Amino acid sequence: MDESDIRPILESLLFVAEAPVRLETLVEMLPEFGQDAILEGIAGIKNGCGEASRGIELVEVAGGYQYRTKPRWAEWVNRHKKARSVKLSQSALETLAIIAYRQPVIRPEIEQIRGVDSGWVIRTLMEKGLVKMMGRKDLPGRPMIYGTTRAFLELFGLNTVSDLPNLKEVAPPAAEGEPPPAEEGDQPAPTVSTPAEAALVEAEIEEVLGEIEATEADDVR
Repeated sequence: MDESDIRPILESLLFVAEAPVRLETLVEMLPEFGQDAILEGIAGIKNGCGEASRGIELVEVAGGYQYRTKPRWAEWVNRHKKARSVKLSQSALETLAIIAYRQPVIRPEIEQIRGVDSGWVIRTLMEKGLVKMMGRKDLPGRPMIYGTTRAFLELFGLNTVSDLPNLKEVAPPAAEGEPPPAEEGDQPAPTVSTPAEAALVEAEIEEVLGEIEATEADDVR
């Protein structure tokens, strides 16, 4: 098969995929093409989607490739989409931020930062598929270890957890004497369904990053 056929084939496979497709999966599905040819085809698709007149783009997310609508068209996409939105309370955002930056992490460490019981919030995040159990820590009581899932990466448009902003870059200075956040905030729960909306949520969780960084500094001392 001519290598010029690789681009439309990739476009078709990625278009019908319900989740990001890993490079290894594409290589396995397309044995008649080499990995270099597949990567070249992906690069061509990305360049084509980069035109201002295109409404979609091919992005690397959750360790794979996926077509997504461009954030600038989110207002119009939201008029049509019927996918269920992921609603997160303020306490859930705080807990998710702590798990994302401190994983693998156990519940007592999460509660040390938040200052309140977080069991119910962790269970809620697990039900939404954003947090998973990664095993048990070799400590008295064998506490459960938590980390984020692939769905978390997809939701926030991240390829890996290493793509999270550096704490030193985004964390505001921790305010002295600031009371611990309440477990159930009274603020309206934000809705996250697109990369653009996820960016807004990221801004809301930054307030807890200062507490995470301060805790890390205490651990070093």
